[in-house]
Amino acid sequence: MSDIDQDALAAEWGMALEEQGAADAAGGGGWDTVGEDGVSHATIGAKGGAERILNQEEIDNLLGFSIEDLALTDNGGIRAIIDSAMVAYERLPMLDIVFDRLVRLLTTSLRNFTSDNVEVSLDRIHAVRFADYLNSIPLPAILSIFKAEEWDNFGIATVDSSLIYSIIDVLLGGRRGVTAIRVEGRPYTTIEMGLVKRMVEVILADAEAAFRPISPVNFRIDRLETNPRFAAISRPNNAAILVRFRIDMEERGGSIEMLLPYATLEPIRDRLMQTFVGEKLGRDPVWEGHLATEIFQARTQVEAVLYESRYPLRQLMNLKVGDTLMLDMKPDAMVKVRCGDHILTEGRMGRVGDKVAVRVQRPLRRGRTSLAQFEQVSSGGHEA
Repeated sequence: MSDIDQDALAAEWGMALEEQGAADAAGGGGWDTVGEDGVSHATIGAKGGAERILNQEEIDNLLGFSIEDLALTDNGGIRAIIDSAMVAYERLPMLDIVFDRLVRLLTTSLRNFTSDNVEVSLDRIHAVRFADYLNSIPLPAILSIFKAEEWDNFGIATVDSSLIYSIIDVLLGGRRGVTAIRVEGRPYTTIEMGLVKRMVEVILADAEAAFRPISPVNFRIDRLETNPRFAAISRPNNAAILVRFRIDMEERGGSIEMLLPYATLEPIRDRLMQTFVGEKLGRDPVWEGHLATEIFQARTQVEAVLYESRYPLRQLMNLKVGDTLMLDMKPDAMVKVRCGDHILTEGRMGRVGDKVAVRVQRPLRRGRTSLAQFEQVSSGGHEA
């Protein structure tokens, strides 16, 4: 092929490439290139390919929640990342046992209180921030602020509107199997507040019984509030334990939530971190007997002190051989028998054969109360 034909063919190819490049720039296309692995790779143009729009399901999965199923227990996506920034609060195993016992007690107590078939179930126990909980309370609701006398701090028992109207309907003789009528947009009356207060008192009494194996406590209602802003018993960022109970009375019912800040549980935190608890809070009588036996068999050293006196250091430094120290005591003076710094008893000095002896004149000191009496006095003081 001549040089003229080659130049013409090259010019023709150059024009074709320029036309293709202009078409790709206008339409966003690109050249298809083949790599060394034999796979075709698309080369995107200057403005890139077409943008892909996410549908609602993909957006919900990305954010970690959906409108249809907004479950607080199943966190994923961005919500899981945000929740991971929360403080990882320590787990208190004994709280599960306490609130399981509270569920059994409430089932019996509320049946007696309402004279109806009541079923109580534990919904969940989790840690929350105090401000987040106040903002999540569905209104209208009644918030009972109670004080733990022995722990010297407060807690909140929140009764939702469904349970309020259900319990009022049951206590005032409403027919069974009829859904309670809600009257929204009005404040609760004195009668309604009084009935709810009586129910909360029953719940707190059972809570005292549930906590008694761990620590004796007395829950006393301080006040009732309907506005969460007036129920500020802790700092907004402080951690708290939230327990939710579901109360069903045939076709009626609702939920009640008990919030206990970590500051309230701090006095018994060590006991709540135990895996299990016995009837005597971990006391082991076998170990106590073994320890008492070893103590009684232990050997100790005692001293018989005839006389003690204090002298200035200058006088001691001036002592010479043959000097006499005067003992300011009588021949029939008592000798003190002591162990370390503790005086055990007193006696009189004598002689037995070739050895100097001390005859005990006073009995050794003994405890004024026995172990059983001490336990009885201690338990009586806690109960008082």
